[in-house]
Amino acid sequence: MTVLDDTTDTTDATGITDATDVAPRTVRPASVAVIGTGAIGQDLVSKAHRSEALECALVVGRNPDSAGLRHAAGLGHPTSADGIDAILAAPQAFDIVFDATNAMAHAEHWRLLEPLGTLLIDMTPSKIGQMVVPTVTGMQAPAVRNVNLISCGGQASVPIAHALADRFDVRYIEVVSTVASTIAGRATRLNLDEYVATTRHALTAFSGVRDTKAVLNISPAVPPAPFRTAVHALAPGAGAEAVRAVVAAAAERVRAVQPGYEVVACEVNGDRVTVSLEVMADSEVLPPYAGNLDIINSAAVMVAEQHAARLAAARTGVGR
Repeated sequence: MTVLDDTTDTTDATGITDATDVAPRTVRPASVAVIGTGAIGQDLVSKAHRSEALECALVVGRNPDSAGLRHAAGLGHPTSADGIDAILAAPQAFDIVFDATNAMAHAEHWRLLEPLGTLLIDMTPSKIGQMVVPTVTGMQAPAVRNVNLISCGGQASVPIAHALADRFDVRYIEVVSTVASTIAGRATRLNLDEYVATTRHALTAFSGVRDTKAVLNISPAVPPAPFRTAVHALAPGAGAEAVRAVVAAAAERVRAVQPGYEVVACEVNGDRVTVSLEVMADSEVLPPYAGNLDIINSAAVMVAEQHAARLAAARTGVGR
């Protein structure tokens, strides 16, 4: 990323500015560390590697022979098997840390990193930080130091639940997500209770509907099924055409962040609304059916890039 150095006066006596005399000043990308070397961590590393606004400066795990550390090293990024200790031992605090571990570990990571001023982006359903769903909470960097991405089901369903509740009198929301067993890692299985609680919390927080339910199915189907989420709502008086218009508009906004997000069905039967969603991954390391990981990682990288833009503006004095 470059900005023009506006401190140089290149206007001649005729009042014409010679653009070739304006020297660009390079703004360094935001430094990023990733904790966790599973599928989420590997995809985050790949996405950060492609980003001009982010520099993946360290990837840490616990197993020195893990595929995630090999993947990061293959892209030329420093790695360590010392976990959070390696991040704390760095000579300078990282601008951003992605936590792709589990909800229990995240609480300790936040305790250790909070004094450093780092932005901690939580990929776990810990319910500790400020919840973010980009198309609902906005495209500006959150002014907090701990950002929570809720869950894959939350990222898929909250935009629809929020849009429906904003337009109609919604009395109940139920979200059922299905992920392939082959992509549901150890952390996901450890955090099933936290997943359900945090997704429900997000549904209520962003829709205002108190009566909500969240379900996660881990499917052993072969071949693996793509990530699917069904949003069921009780909305008395909601017309089918109006519902479809609201859902289509919400889905279009999500596709700006996650192109693989599709509404495969939208039905209204009396007071009951059912919206069926499917998310396909567009990733160098994830299979297409792993849309559950891609949608949460895409949101996380967007938050990181927003924060990087804020840091860049502060360093160059833009907006002052």
